[in-house]
Formats: sequence, C-alpha cells, structure tokens
Amino acid sequence: MGVETKIEPTTIPRMPRGVRLKHDETRDEWLLLAPERVVKPNPSAIEILKRCDGKANVSEIVQALAEQFSADPALIERDVRALLNELAAKRMLDL
Repeated sequence: MGVETKIEPTTIPRMPRGVRLKHDETRDEWLLLAPERVVKPNPSAIEILKRCDGKANVSEIVQALAEQFSADPALIERDVRALLNELAAKRMLDL
C-alpha cells in the first residue's frame, strides 16, 4: 500500500495536466484518461471526479455529494478521501 497524502477539508483536488475525465459518446461511458492509461471509474468515482475541478475543496465536494444523494456526509467523506488518496498515489490527481 502506498503512502497516504494528508487530505484536509480545505484541500482542493484537481486533475494534473494530461489527465481528464471524458464521456465516451460511442460507448456511453465515462473514462479517466491519462498518458498511457485509461481507467473506467465506477459511478460514485465519476461523481467525485466531476467535482475535482481545481475550484471546490474536499469539504465542498463532500457536502454537494451528500446533498445530491441524501447520504451521510461521514460515509461520503470516507469514500472521497479513499478515492483521492488512491488517484494521488497513481499521479492521476493533484492535491
């Protein structure tokens, strides 16, 4: 397991240059594209990644998802932090 990055509520995640979330119209699916890599994120990861725009902080992302899905913010925060750590370790997300 890799080293986890300390993620604060004020951390603003963004995709680094060369990484983007793209909807493939032909296959009707979302893909996370990076140099020499393609990842097919699950539906919850897609919703998190859509908000990693370099503007919203972790707290705002969690709150928006909790409101959108009427879910417990603590559970949402756990999932958001896990995904952000995983993608940051793979250099597919900047924190």
